[in-house]
Amino acid sequence: MYDFAVVVDAGHGGSDPGAVSGNNREKDLTLQIANYMYERFKELGVPVAITRNTDETVSPTERVKRILDAFGNKKNVIVISNHLNSNTTGTAEGAEVVYALRNEATLAQNVLNALGDAGQKKRMIYQRRLPSDSSKDYYFIHRNTGQTEPLLVEYGFINNAQDLNRIKNNYRQYVDAVVDAVIATKMGGFIPPTNSNTYVVKSGDSLYKIARDFNTTVDSIKRLNNLSSDNLSVGQVILIPQQGTSNTYTVKSGDSLWSIANRYNTTVDELKRLNNLTSNTLSIGQILTIPNVENNGSIPEVGTYIVKSGDTLWNIANKFDTNINEIKRINNLTSDILNIGQVLKIPNVTGSLPSLTYTVQSGDSLWSIANRYNTNVNSIKQLNNLTSNLLSIGQVLKIPTA
Repeated sequence: MYDFAVVVDAGHGGSDPGAVSGNNREKDLTLQIANYMYERFKELGVPVAITRNTDETVSPTERVKRILDAFGNKKNVIVISNHLNSNTTGTAEGAEVVYALRNEATLAQNVLNALGDAGQKKRMIYQRRLPSDSSKDYYFIHRNTGQTEPLLVEYGFINNAQDLNRIKNNYRQYVDAVVDAVIATKMGGFIPPTNSNTYVVKSGDSLYKIARDFNTTVDSIKRLNNLSSDNLSVGQVILIPQQGTSNTYTVKSGDSLWSIANRYNTTVDELKRLNNLTSNTLSIGQILTIPNVENNGSIPEVGTYIVKSGDTLWNIANKFDTNINEIKRINNLTSDILNIGQVLKIPNVTGSLPSLTYTVQSGDSLWSIANRYNTNVNSIKQLNNLTSNLLSIGQVLKIPTA
Protein backbone atom coordinates (compact mmCIF):
# COMPACT_ATOMS: atom_id res chain seq x y z
CA MET A 1 0.00 0.00 0.00
CA TYR A 2 2.76 2.44 0.92
CA ASP A 3 5.69 3.20 -1.37
CA PHE A 4 7.86 4.49 1.47
CA ALA A 5 9.27 3.22 4.76
CA VAL A 6 10.07 4.96 8.06
CA VAL A 7 12.95 4.60 10.49
CA VAL A 8 12.14 6.01 13.92
CA ASP A 9 15.13 7.23 15.93
CA ALA A 10 15.15 7.86 19.68
CA GLY A 11 17.85 10.50 20.16
CA HIS A 12 20.72 9.89 22.60
CA GLY A 13 20.50 6.97 25.07
CA GLY A 14 22.60 5.00 27.57
CA SER A 15 25.67 6.97 28.61
CA ASP A 16 24.49 9.93 26.51
CA PRO A 17 21.58 11.57 28.38
CA GLY A 18 21.18 14.43 25.92
CA ALA A 19 19.78 17.64 27.38
CA VAL A 20 19.01 17.53 31.10
CA SER A 21 16.77 19.72 33.24
CA GLY A 22 16.35 18.71 36.89
CA ASN A 23 15.31 15.05 36.90
CA ASN A 24 14.24 15.16 33.27
CA ARG A 25 16.58 13.64 30.68
CA GLU A 26 16.16 13.98 26.94
CA LYS A 27 17.07 10.32 26.32
CA ASP A 28 14.12 9.10 28.42
CA LEU A 29 11.55 11.34 26.76
CA THR A 30 12.78 10.61 23.23
CA LEU A 31 12.58 6.88 23.93
CA GLN A 32 9.00 7.27 25.12
CA ILE A 33 8.15 9.32 22.03
CA ALA A 34 9.95 6.98 19.61
CA ASN A 35 8.39 3.79 20.98
CA TYR A 36 4.91 5.25 20.65
CA MET A 37 5.69 6.55 17.14
CA TYR A 38 6.94 3.11 16.08
CA GLU A 39 3.72 1.50 17.27
CA ARG A 40 1.56 4.10 15.47
CA PHE A 41 3.28 3.59 12.12
CA LYS A 42 3.07 -0.15 12.62
CA GLU A 43 -0.68 0.00 13.37
CA LEU A 44 -1.22 1.93 10.15
CA GLY A 45 0.63 -0.67 8.10
CA VAL A 46 3.63 1.52 7.27
CA PRO A 47 6.93 -0.39 6.98
CA VAL A 48 8.80 0.85 10.05
CA ALA A 49 11.96 0.18 12.09
CA ILE A 50 13.40 1.76 15.22
CA THR A 51 17.03 2.48 16.09
CA ARG A 52 16.65 1.72 19.79
CA ASN A 53 13.73 0.63 21.97
CA THR A 54 15.63 0.48 25.25
CA ASP A 55 17.99 2.76 27.14
CA GLU A 56 21.20 1.79 25.34
CA THR A 57 24.24 3.70 24.16
CA VAL A 58 24.25 3.98 20.37
CA SER A 59 27.23 5.66 18.74
CA PRO A 60 26.68 7.91 15.69
CA THR A 61 28.30 5.27 13.48
CA GLU A 62 26.10 2.48 14.82
CA ARG A 63 22.99 4.67 14.65
CA VAL A 64 23.60 5.45 10.97
CA LYS A 65 24.26 1.75 10.28
CA ARG A 66 20.94 0.76 11.86
CA ILE A 67 19.14 3.39 9.80
CA LEU A 68 20.66 2.29 6.48
CA ASP A 69 20.36 -1.42 7.27
CA ALA A 70 16.63 -1.14 8.02
CA PHE A 71 15.33 -0.58 4.47
CA GLY A 72 18.43 0.26 2.47
CA ASN A 73 19.97 3.53 1.34
CA LYS A 74 16.94 4.78 -0.61
CA LYS A 75 15.19 8.09 -1.24
CA ASN A 76 11.84 6.68 -0.13
CA VAL A 77 13.10 5.96 3.41
CA ILE A 78 11.98 8.62 5.90
CA VAL A 79 14.04 9.01 9.08
CA ILE A 80 12.39 10.70 12.07
CA SER A 81 15.01 11.51 14.71
CA ASN A 82 13.22 12.59 17.89
CA HIS A 83 14.81 15.17 20.22
CA LEU A 84 14.19 17.86 22.82
CA ASN A 85 15.85 21.24 22.69
CA SER A 86 17.65 23.27 25.32
CA ASN A 87 19.03 26.81 25.51
CA THR A 88 20.98 28.89 27.99
CA THR A 89 18.16 31.17 29.13
CA GLY A 90 15.33 28.66 29.47
CA THR A 91 12.91 31.15 27.93
CA ALA A 92 12.61 29.70 24.43
CA GLU A 93 9.71 27.33 23.70
CA GLY A 94 8.15 25.53 20.80
CA ALA A 95 8.92 22.93 18.18
CA GLU A 96 11.56 23.05 15.44
CA VAL A 97 12.22 20.72 12.52
CA VAL A 98 15.62 20.44 10.84
CA TYR A 99 15.83 18.92 7.36
CA ALA A 100 18.77 17.85 5.19
CA LEU A 101 20.42 20.01 2.53
CA ARG A 102 19.54 17.41 -0.11
CA ASN A 103 15.81 17.53 0.60
CA GLU A 104 12.99 19.98 -0.02
CA ALA A 105 11.21 21.71 2.83
CA THR A 106 7.74 20.25 2.22
CA LEU A 107 7.82 17.37 4.69
CA ALA A 108 9.51 19.44 7.41
CA GLN A 109 6.97 22.24 7.03
CA ASN A 110 4.02 19.85 7.12
CA VAL A 111 5.36 18.17 10.27
CA LEU A 112 5.82 21.54 12.00
CA ASN A 113 2.34 22.68 10.95
CA ALA A 114 0.88 19.43 12.26
CA LEU A 115 2.57 19.94 15.62
CA GLY A 116 1.10 23.42 15.71
CA ASP A 117 -2.36 22.04 14.96
CA ALA A 118 -1.85 19.54 17.78
CA GLY A 119 -1.36 22.40 20.24
CA GLN A 120 2.40 22.89 20.42
CA LYS A 121 3.94 26.26 19.67
CA LYS A 122 5.78 26.47 16.36
CA ARG A 123 9.23 28.01 15.96
CA MET A 124 10.74 27.22 12.57
CA ILE A 125 12.07 24.72 10.07
CA TYR A 126 15.64 25.11 8.89
CA GLN A 127 18.78 23.52 7.51
CA ARG A 128 22.14 23.72 9.26
CA ARG A 129 25.51 23.58 7.52
CA LEU A 130 28.82 22.23 8.80
CA PRO A 131 31.07 25.24 9.60
CA SER A 132 34.18 23.56 8.20
CA ASP A 133 32.43 22.57 4.95
CA SER A 134 29.24 24.46 4.11
CA SER A 135 28.34 21.91 1.42
CA LYS A 136 27.64 19.36 4.17
CA ASP A 137 24.99 19.10 6.87
CA TYR A 138 25.88 19.96 10.45
CA TYR A 139 24.08 17.01 12.04
CA PHE A 140 25.33 13.50 11.31
CA ILE A 141 21.76 12.24 11.14
CA HIS A 142 21.48 14.31 7.95
CA ARG A 143 25.07 14.17 6.74
CA ASN A 144 25.75 10.44 6.91
CA THR A 145 22.42 8.87 6.02
CA GLY A 146 22.90 8.59 2.28
CA GLN A 147 19.87 9.21 0.08
CA THR A 148 17.26 8.88 2.82
CA GLU A 149 15.04 11.79 3.86
CA PRO A 150 15.85 12.52 7.51
CA LEU A 151 14.08 14.96 9.82
CA LEU A 152 15.36 15.99 13.21
CA VAL A 153 12.26 16.91 15.22
CA GLU A 154 12.77 19.06 18.32
CA TYR A 155 9.43 18.86 20.17
CA GLY A 156 10.24 21.73 22.53
CA PHE A 157 12.67 22.93 25.17
CA ILE A 158 13.34 20.64 28.11
CA ASN A 159 14.54 23.54 30.29
CA ASN A 160 11.36 25.55 29.79
CA ALA A 161 8.81 24.43 32.37
CA GLN A 162 5.75 25.20 30.22
CA ASP A 163 7.21 23.48 27.17
CA LEU A 164 8.27 20.43 29.15
CA ASN A 165 4.84 20.15 30.73
CA ARG A 166 3.14 20.32 27.32
CA ILE A 167 5.40 17.61 25.93
CA LYS A 168 4.90 15.28 28.90
CA ASN A 169 1.12 15.67 28.83
CA ASN A 170 0.60 15.70 25.07
CA TYR A 171 3.43 13.70 23.50
CA ARG A 172 1.02 11.08 22.11
CA GLN A 173 -1.00 13.80 20.42
CA TYR A 174 2.20 15.31 19.00
CA VAL A 175 3.36 11.94 17.72
CA ASP A 176 -0.04 11.29 16.10
CA ALA A 177 0.31 14.64 14.34
CA VAL A 178 3.80 13.82 13.05
CA VAL A 179 2.70 10.37 11.85
CA ASP A 180 -0.33 11.83 10.07
CA ALA A 181 1.77 14.57 8.46
CA VAL A 182 4.35 12.07 7.15
CA ILE A 183 1.72 9.77 5.65
CA ALA A 184 -0.37 12.62 4.23
CA THR A 185 2.69 14.22 2.61
CA LYS A 186 3.95 11.01 1.07
CA MET A 187 0.48 9.91 -0.06
CA GLY A 188 -0.28 13.25 -1.69
CA GLY A 189 -2.56 14.46 1.08
CA PHE A 190 -4.55 11.27 1.52
CA ILE A 191 -4.09 8.87 4.45
CA PRO A 192 -5.38 5.41 3.56
CA PRO A 193 -6.56 3.09 6.36
CA THR A 194 -5.17 -0.40 6.65
CA ASN A 195 -8.45 -1.92 5.51
CA SER A 196 -9.04 0.23 2.41
CA ASN A 197 -9.57 -1.40 -0.98
CA THR A 198 -6.43 -1.27 -3.10
CA TYR A 199 -5.53 -2.34 -6.61
CA VAL A 200 -2.10 -2.89 -8.18
CA VAL A 201 -1.93 -1.49 -11.70
CA LYS A 202 -1.12 -4.12 -14.34
CA SER A 203 0.08 -3.88 -17.92
CA GLY A 204 -2.77 -2.69 -20.18
CA ASP A 205 -4.73 -1.08 -17.36
CA SER A 206 -6.31 2.35 -17.68
CA LEU A 207 -8.32 4.42 -15.24
CA TYR A 208 -11.40 3.82 -17.39
CA LYS A 209 -10.93 0.04 -17.34
CA ILE A 210 -10.31 -0.04 -13.56
CA ALA A 211 -13.32 2.21 -12.88
CA ARG A 212 -15.52 -0.05 -15.02
CA ASP A 213 -14.24 -3.22 -13.32
CA PHE A 214 -14.96 -1.84 -9.85
CA ASN A 215 -18.26 -0.17 -10.76
CA THR A 216 -17.03 3.34 -9.98
CA THR A 217 -15.94 6.40 -11.97
CA VAL A 218 -12.62 7.74 -13.20
CA ASP A 219 -13.22 11.01 -11.32
CA SER A 220 -13.86 9.14 -8.07
CA ILE A 221 -10.60 7.18 -8.38
CA LYS A 222 -8.62 10.31 -9.29
CA ARG A 223 -10.11 12.27 -6.40
CA LEU A 224 -9.48 9.49 -3.88
CA ASN A 225 -5.84 9.12 -4.98
CA ASN A 226 -5.21 12.82 -5.65
CA LEU A 227 -4.27 12.06 -9.26
CA SER A 228 -3.85 15.09 -11.51
CA SER A 229 -3.67 13.07 -14.74
CA ASP A 230 -4.93 9.78 -16.20
CA ASN A 231 -1.43 8.31 -16.41
CA LEU A 232 -0.75 5.09 -14.48
CA SER A 233 2.41 3.07 -13.90
CA VAL A 234 2.62 -0.72 -13.81
CA GLY A 235 2.92 -1.75 -10.15
CA GLN A 236 1.35 1.48 -8.88
CA VAL A 237 -0.95 0.92 -5.89
CA ILE A 238 -4.20 2.86 -6.09
CA LEU A 239 -7.15 3.08 -3.75
CA ILE A 240 -10.58 2.00 -5.01
CA PRO A 241 -13.62 3.94 -3.73
CA GLN A 242 -15.85 1.83 -1.56
CA GLN A 243 -19.43 1.80 -2.77
CA GLY A 244 -21.69 3.89 -0.55
CA THR A 245 -25.36 4.74 -0.61
CA SER A 246 -26.86 7.85 -2.16
CA ASN A 247 -29.36 10.28 -0.73
CA THR A 248 -31.23 13.37 -1.78
CA TYR A 249 -31.03 17.00 -0.75
CA THR A 250 -33.55 19.80 -1.33
CA VAL A 251 -31.95 23.08 -2.35
CA LYS A 252 -32.59 25.96 0.05
CA SER A 253 -32.14 29.71 -0.18
CA GLY A 254 -28.43 30.61 -0.15
CA ASP A 255 -27.27 27.18 -1.33
CA SER A 256 -24.68 26.75 -4.04
CA LEU A 257 -23.19 23.64 -5.59
CA TRP A 258 -19.93 24.42 -3.80
CA SER A 259 -21.55 24.73 -0.35
CA ILE A 260 -23.55 21.53 -0.87
CA ALA A 261 -20.49 19.64 -2.14
CA ASN A 262 -18.47 20.86 0.84
CA ARG A 263 -21.25 19.88 3.24
CA TYR A 264 -21.44 16.33 1.93
CA ASN A 265 -17.70 15.83 1.39
CA THR A 266 -17.92 15.53 -2.39
CA THR A 267 -17.15 17.79 -5.37
CA VAL A 268 -19.11 20.12 -7.62
CA ASP A 269 -18.18 18.01 -10.65
CA GLU A 270 -19.48 14.85 -8.97
CA LEU A 271 -22.79 16.53 -8.07
CA LYS A 272 -23.18 17.82 -11.64
CA ARG A 273 -22.35 14.42 -13.11
CA LEU A 274 -24.72 12.53 -10.83
CA ASN A 275 -27.58 14.99 -11.45
CA ASN A 276 -26.87 15.60 -15.18
CA LEU A 277 -26.42 19.33 -14.56
CA THR A 278 -24.94 21.44 -17.35
CA SER A 279 -24.51 24.61 -15.26
CA ASN A 280 -23.95 25.66 -11.65
CA THR A 281 -27.38 27.31 -11.39
CA LEU A 282 -29.73 25.91 -8.74
CA SER A 283 -33.38 26.54 -7.93
CA ILE A 284 -34.91 26.64 -4.46
CA GLY A 285 -36.78 23.37 -3.94
CA GLN A 286 -34.68 21.51 -6.53
CA ILE A 287 -33.93 17.94 -5.42
CA LEU A 288 -30.33 16.76 -5.85
CA THR A 289 -28.92 13.26 -5.55
CA ILE A 290 -25.99 13.20 -3.11
CA PRO A 291 -23.29 10.53 -3.67
CA ASN A 292 -21.85 8.18 -1.09
CA VAL A 293 -23.54 9.31 2.10
CA GLU A 294 -21.96 7.04 4.73
CA ASN A 295 -23.95 7.84 7.85
CA ASN A 296 -26.86 5.39 7.42
CA GLY A 297 -28.75 7.80 5.20
CA SER A 298 -29.18 10.65 7.66
CA ILE A 299 -28.72 14.20 6.40
CA PRO A 300 -25.98 16.08 8.25
CA GLU A 301 -26.55 19.57 9.54
CA VAL A 302 -24.66 22.55 8.16
CA GLY A 303 -21.40 22.86 10.05
CA THR A 304 -20.87 19.11 10.22
CA TYR A 305 -18.61 16.66 8.42
CA ILE A 306 -19.05 12.94 7.78
CA VAL A 307 -15.89 10.92 8.44
CA LYS A 308 -14.87 8.93 5.39
CA SER A 309 -12.34 6.18 4.79
CA GLY A 310 -8.81 7.47 5.39
CA ASP A 311 -9.77 10.54 7.44
CA THR A 312 -7.83 11.64 10.51
CA LEU A 313 -8.42 14.56 12.84
CA TRP A 314 -5.29 16.16 11.41
CA ASN A 315 -6.39 16.24 7.77
CA ILE A 316 -9.98 17.23 8.70
CA ALA A 317 -8.64 20.14 10.77
CA ASN A 318 -6.45 21.19 7.84
CA LYS A 319 -9.34 20.94 5.40
CA PHE A 320 -11.53 23.29 7.45
CA ASP A 321 -8.74 25.63 8.59
CA THR A 322 -9.14 24.77 12.27
CA ASN A 323 -7.17 22.62 14.74
CA ILE A 324 -7.44 19.18 16.31
CA ASN A 325 -8.04 20.46 19.84
CA GLU A 326 -11.01 22.58 18.76
CA ILE A 327 -12.65 19.69 16.88
CA LYS A 328 -12.14 17.38 19.86
CA ARG A 329 -13.50 20.02 22.26
CA ILE A 330 -16.78 20.71 20.46
CA ASN A 331 -17.36 17.00 19.78
CA ASN A 332 -16.41 15.88 23.31
CA LEU A 333 -13.80 13.48 21.90
CA THR A 334 -11.39 11.89 24.35
CA SER A 335 -9.16 10.24 21.72
CA ASP A 336 -8.05 10.75 18.11
CA ILE A 337 -9.83 7.61 16.88
CA LEU A 338 -12.55 8.17 14.25
CA ASN A 339 -15.14 5.86 12.71
CA ILE A 340 -16.31 5.90 9.10
CA GLY A 341 -19.74 7.58 8.97
CA GLN A 342 -19.18 9.46 12.23
CA VAL A 343 -20.65 12.99 12.08
CA LEU A 344 -18.37 15.69 13.46
CA LYS A 345 -19.27 19.26 14.29
CA ILE A 346 -16.84 21.63 12.56
CA PRO A 347 -16.10 25.00 14.18
CA ASN A 348 -16.89 28.15 12.18
CA VAL A 349 -18.44 26.33 9.20
CA THR A 350 -21.72 27.93 8.12
CA GLY A 351 -22.50 26.08 4.91
CA SER A 352 -21.23 28.65 2.41
CA LEU A 353 -18.25 30.87 3.04
CA PRO A 354 -18.40 34.56 2.09
CA SER A 355 -15.74 35.34 -0.47
CA LEU A 356 -14.11 38.06 -2.50
CA THR A 357 -12.41 37.81 -5.87
CA TYR A 358 -8.78 38.26 -6.79
CA THR A 359 -7.14 38.47 -10.22
CA VAL A 360 -3.88 36.52 -10.45
CA GLN A 361 -0.83 38.65 -11.24
CA SER A 362 2.71 37.87 -12.35
CA GLY A 363 4.67 36.19 -9.53
CA ASP A 364 1.58 35.05 -7.64
CA SER A 365 1.27 31.58 -6.16
CA LEU A 366 -1.55 29.96 -4.20
CA TRP A 367 0.66 30.12 -1.12
CA SER A 368 1.36 33.86 -1.44
CA ILE A 369 -2.31 34.64 -2.11
CA ALA A 370 -3.43 32.51 0.85
CA ASN A 371 -0.95 34.30 3.11
CA ARG A 372 -2.10 37.70 1.86
CA TYR A 373 -5.73 36.98 2.71
CA ASN A 374 -5.10 35.04 5.93
CA THR A 375 -6.45 31.75 4.58
CA ASN A 376 -4.84 28.54 3.31
CA VAL A 377 -4.12 26.91 -0.03
CA ASN A 378 -6.61 24.06 0.47
CA SER A 379 -9.49 26.48 1.12
CA ILE A 380 -8.76 28.45 -2.05
CA LYS A 381 -8.45 25.27 -4.12
CA GLN A 382 -11.67 23.88 -2.71
CA LEU A 383 -13.62 27.11 -3.27
CA ASN A 384 -12.40 27.32 -6.87
CA ASN A 385 -12.50 23.57 -7.62
CA LEU A 386 -8.78 23.58 -8.49
CA THR A 387 -7.08 20.22 -8.95
CA SER A 388 -3.51 21.60 -9.06
CA ASN A 389 -1.49 24.55 -7.74
CA LEU A 390 -0.92 26.03 -11.21
CA LEU A 391 -2.22 29.57 -11.81
CA SER A 392 -2.52 31.74 -14.92
CA ILE A 393 -2.01 35.48 -15.05
CA GLY A 394 -5.45 37.09 -15.25
CA GLN A 395 -7.20 34.12 -13.67
CA VAL A 396 -9.98 35.24 -11.30
CA LEU A 397 -10.06 33.40 -7.97
CA LYS A 398 -12.65 33.39 -5.23
CA ILE A 399 -10.98 34.04 -1.84
CA PRO A 400 -12.71 32.75 1.32
CA THR A 401 -13.03 35.50 3.90
CA ALA A 402 -14.49 33.61 6.87
